[in-house]
Amino acid sequence: MTTPFALNAGGLRVAGLRTGTAGGMPVLALHGWLDNAASFVPLAARLPDLDWAMVDLPGHGQSDHLPADAAYTTPQAIVQVLAIMDALGWERCVLLGHSMGAAIASLVAAVAPQRVRALVAIEALGGLAAPAEETVVRLRAHVAALATLGDKQLRVFADLAAPVRARMLANQLDEDSARLLVERGVRPVEGGWSWRSDPRLMLPTAVRMTEDQVRDVLAAIQCPAQVIYATPAQAYFPEPERSQRAALLAHGRLHTLPGHHHLHMDQPDAVAAVVGDFILSL
Repeated sequence: MTTPFALNAGGLRVAGLRTGTAGGMPVLALHGWLDNAASFVPLAARLPDLDWAMVDLPGHGQSDHLPADAAYTTPQAIVQVLAIMDALGWERCVLLGHSMGAAIASLVAAVAPQRVRALVAIEALGGLAAPAEETVVRLRAHVAALATLGDKQLRVFADLAAPVRARMLANQLDEDSARLLVERGVRPVEGGWSWRSDPRLMLPTAVRMTEDQVRDVLAAIQCPAQVIYATPAQAYFPEPERSQRAALLAHGRLHTLPGHHHLHMDQPDAVAAVVGDFILSL
């Protein structure tokens, strides 16, 4: 049975879903950009012996948005994950992430190795990188977009059919997977439904690490790590870059599966088999 929960983590209300077996291996699941805790419902159902905490990261799902004077940054994400672990009463756990969540989990494993029992990274490893010569361009784009953010109106949907179709098209999701994400990712408003997510999440990223910096992070990860990639590779995370990153892990495994970016939702049996074998090896 999956049950909702909420906790205070670092001064923010963080919502999520719990399932699995109390006393089992604790697994903190971190979702991708503009997704939410429901991203892991199909996978968790196939690994019921684990103690799952699937959270909505700040600005997503039913969790608080960051305050107006705080920004969504890499250091903030690391601190927030550690605060969530503290609120759960978990000194150590397995960090399992998809896409943006996998990037964040990678960083936490490098920065706070004493807190991470093992790492499972699905469809990302380390954050998206950018060359140093793009620094000013990115900062300008972020500042310009932030200045006009307050003028934008949130879209209102008369029913959930349109946002479900949009997620299906944008992410090559089947209808059941898209609906899971949409139902947790919207809120009722006058005239229908609107996205719950913080509009600031749509801003261009102000600063990205260089590839060398990302590789420095990955080389610092000492815990056992299972990387799962869909094939063919996404355009923003191509080969051979993604395999080269996995090879930097001191105790890493790499498994590829044919499928799309959200393969943990569309192919939960295949992903659960890989994750289950990895967990049993710890």
